[in-house]
Amino acid sequence: MQNDNEDRIIVENVYKTFNIYFDKANSLKEKMLFWKRNRKETREILKGINLTVKNGEAVALIGVNGSGKSTLLKLMTKIIYPNKGKITTNGKLTSLLELGAGFHPDFSGRENIYFNASIFGLTRKEIDERIDKIIEFSELGNYIDNPVRTYSSGMYMRLAFAVAINVDADILLIDEILAVGDQHFQDKCIAKMKQLKNEGKTMVFVTHSMDTVKQFCSRAVWLCNGEIKMDGDPNIVTQEYLKETA
Repeated sequence: MQNDNEDRIIVENVYKTFNIYFDKANSLKEKMLFWKRNRKETREILKGINLTVKNGEAVALIGVNGSGKSTLLKLMTKIIYPNKGKITTNGKLTSLLELGAGFHPDFSGRENIYFNASIFGLTRKEIDERIDKIIEFSELGNYIDNPVRTYSSGMYMRLAFAVAINVDADILLIDEILAVGDQHFQDKCIAKMKQLKNEGKTMVFVTHSMDTVKQFCSRAVWLCNGEIKMDGDPNIVTQEYLKETA
């Protein structure tokens, strides 16, 4: 039996740095002639992050661009790994981090449902059982059999979201893609996420919409210069964040 107080995501003393290269030489000749060019700068993106997300929580990561929100989300998915520290996830995880990630541009939306859902761990039989539901949620209609390279960014988002919310994951990670698309579908996505939250799913998402944070989240985490500046009640955290960034 699932423990309602189970920790779904545990982030322990996590640091992440990236090397930024300037005027990088692209050939041996350039390296010999312009040997001083290959300068690099090491940037510390996350600095000792400690964070625990419990089962059933809906947590928003907020902060200005460059504060480390998307990097933290990618670390949770294990797309990238920390330089120091540890991240543990308990349960099946699905994510929407980049539009069209896992999609093949030359295949149809229907074919890409099979590809994408299989990445999330579904069998062919399980996808067969859900495909009509996925297509219906996406509202793509006859476009579902067109190559996805012909899709707009909004259509990509519809398809990606429709697949991700139908794989029965315990943890859902979303990075800002709900900002893409029309208001009707954004509202539909939020309503579905509320349903999943009520079903006990755990969600962490990056957003710049403070209204979404206040109406949907049980908790907000404010990242500033790679550190957690504030963590708590969404109304209080967003109020303080807006005061500082106004």
